[in-house]
Amino acid sequence: MSWFDSNPASNFCYGLAPAAAHPREPHVLFPPTSRLEVNIDRTVPGQRITAARRTHLTSNRETVINCKYHRDGPQFSRLLCSTPACPRPDSSRCRPCPSSGHVHASLGPTRQASPAAVARIEGSGGIFSTLSAYIVNPPRNGEAVGRPSAGFAYVHIGNGRELEAFTLTETPWERLELGYGSDTLNLGDLPQDVERATGVRLRNHSVRLDVLSARLQLVQESDTAPALTFGVHGKFNDGISRINDDLGGALRAVGIEKDHGVDYTLYASKLFKSLPAPLLLNAGVRATKAAHIGLLGFTHDYKYVFEGNAVLFLTGNFALAAEYRQKPNEYQPIGSLVKAEADWWTFDAAYVVNNHFTVAAGYGHFGDVLNHSANGVWGITNKFEF
Repeated sequence: MSWFDSNPASNFCYGLAPAAAHPREPHVLFPPTSRLEVNIDRTVPGQRITAARRTHLTSNRETVINCKYHRDGPQFSRLLCSTPACPRPDSSRCRPCPSSGHVHASLGPTRQASPAAVARIEGSGGIFSTLSAYIVNPPRNGEAVGRPSAGFAYVHIGNGRELEAFTLTETPWERLELGYGSDTLNLGDLPQDVERATGVRLRNHSVRLDVLSARLQLVQESDTAPALTFGVHGKFNDGISRINDDLGGALRAVGIEKDHGVDYTLYASKLFKSLPAPLLLNAGVRATKAAHIGLLGFTHDYKYVFEGNAVLFLTGNFALAAEYRQKPNEYQPIGSLVKAEADWWTFDAAYVVNNHFTVAAGYGHFGDVLNHSANGVWGITNKFEF
């Protein structure tokens, strides 16, 4: 959605043009403040837009758009004059502007676009391990459905432990997001430690977590209210049951009972544009049975945990983020082999390479993860929008 600032005393033309109607720009990551200047060629019958120049005020970057004027067409829905005979610029009685002029527009965030375009490791729109109420890559430019996006993440946990995540999201409706994530955790030296401590040789040296998600945006963001999105996330762990069998049911005995579970999330997001640099705040609550997000399996009872993040948009292409994810810690530790889980903290930086590709890097403090601490975690993520 966009809104326009014009000076009636200057005989400037008024216009209505949804932000999604313009050619693709990386507004999905950086929606904040920009100025749209449209030059009207008065010599051409019917009026023609000879050039539209959008300047992102946070970076002074200009994008030149050459397009023709179409009344109710795909590129601009209307470009109309404000005159005494036509006081409302969106009135059907208005005619195209009879003389040259300019329209200056301050563009707010596209309502359904996600300002956080990095691929979250579980396959939904968010930062790294936490979510946002914004929907990823919604339909625009008159499209019936949104375009898919794919992502990859690599996380170095230490002591041979690595996490690789492949994600895919699709938005079949402007308020509905479908996501899939496949996360593979290399257990590092845990199998060797288990064998030294128990004499048991584990058949699995890794586990895979598959996540299917559906998120519905219940409330769209407005000037006074945040966006609100509810999510359902079905999870299945391939590998943890075999590890439990190898250990003679030891995981089940300490409370890790299943290899599958369902998380429920409710998130609120609000972009604050009046600050020196635009700031996006995301906060949510999660109902979960997952141990280590499901990579270690699932316990018996649900626990409600808090998670959230803050994203600071420094330029039109670069943002910094910090996130916190509370962990349920509902199982009993097994000595030094399976330690209690701790809350996660991460700090991230994201850069928009072009209109389709975003890359990010982060540093994390995860506390204990299985048999070692993980307080110097680093990772990279990327996301490609088709």
